[in-house]
Amino acid sequence: MAYFERTGPTSFRATEHVGGAWSLHEQHIAPALGLLAHVIEVDRDARRSDGLVVARLSYDILGTLPIDEVDTTATVLRPGRTIELVEARLSHGGRDAVLVRAWLMQPRDTRAVAGTALPAIPLPREMPAWDASTVWPGGFIASAEVRRLQAGPGRAMFWVRTALPLVAGEETSALARAVGLFDIANGMAVRADPSEVAFPNVDLTAHLFDQPEGQWVGFDTTVSFSPEGIGLTSSVLHDERGPVGTLAQVLTVRPAQAATSRARRRRSSPRASS
Repeated sequence: MAYFERTGPTSFRATEHVGGAWSLHEQHIAPALGLLAHVIEVDRDARRSDGLVVARLSYDILGTLPIDEVDTTATVLRPGRTIELVEARLSHGGRDAVLVRAWLMQPRDTRAVAGTALPAIPLPREMPAWDASTVWPGGFIASAEVRRLQAGPGRAMFWVRTALPLVAGEETSALARAVGLFDIANGMAVRADPSEVAFPNVDLTAHLFDQPEGQWVGFDTTVSFSPEGIGLTSSVLHDERGPVGTLAQVLTVRPAQAATSRARRRRSSPRASS
């Protein structure tokens, strides 16, 4: 009962719990993003023991993933004693599906100046439970416990946690577990009915000024659509102590019927390559 099972030094098999939400036959990208964060931390710990922490994760989502075995790589692009830039890739069948670049930074004692003007949100126990499967199908959404206060279309505060481990039989950090939930933000404060309008994200960037702790991940989220088919899901990230960072996802917005028609044309075209 986990999102992934390790099959080799750099390979993992996705389980049924990663399915959805736009297609039941494809992976919800959220656990895969958490898996890459785990890969980065495992690579870091194999190379050094001085406790660099992840301060930024910038993902590009290059394509969809079947519920199947995936391969991963990690490469140091900019080595350094106190700061380094690491790139990790997740692929299927030799084709990259997700690329992430992460800044790792040396922590130091700044308690004397610590603070933020970002407002807190109500704690999980102060929000009602919400069944996200009433809007979204798939194993991943079914595995998530959600508590939510929705203010209107495209505006909500919510908390998410999961009882499932990221990788079966492996210890993962609170950060990797949290990152494995970050991509859920785009579906928890919907501006339009996803059966009528498709709005998948093509990227995800998280900036963390503090390392998340605990099981719950909190979001203060706003979704915006332009008249030209571009959208943005913006969130302030929280743990139960308060804000810990920010999250942004750029969306491609299109009527679901038009998107389905284009997909059918691509599948029927002899020139279609994917």
